[in-house]
Amino acid sequence: MMSTIPAELKYVESHEWLRQEADGTVTVGITHHAQELLGDVVFVELPKVGSVLDKDGQAGVVESVKAASDVYCPIAGEVVAINEELEASPELANTDPYSDGWFFKIKPMNLADLDGCMNAAAYAKEIGA
Repeated sequence: MMSTIPAELKYVESHEWLRQEADGTVTVGITHHAQELLGDVVFVELPKVGSVLDKDGQAGVVESVKAASDVYCPIAGEVVAINEELEASPELANTDPYSDGWFFKIKPMNLADLDGCMNAAAYAKEIGA
């Protein structure tokens, strides 16, 4: 199960993952565990580029054949990019949640917000993996 929780990422209880990029931005997506709970993803609504999101504020919606679920922004900041490929092919959230299935990139207001996120081992414990 650990293989579905990449060690280099950070995680939050609402099942989003975060990856700090070399340019200072943070990429956000939903975890393998989240997409398994949702089932086949059929639609995603992403935030607008340029919008400023609060920590734990709603950033979008992901809809599957089972349910619709809010996507939260784990840290405060400005949205600098969205994954337009994901909007066209929402199944990428199922098939490649940690790479092609990313949701948005954010320029953090405070990088220290990442310190409050879980590492892979803590997230594995959180989900009982």
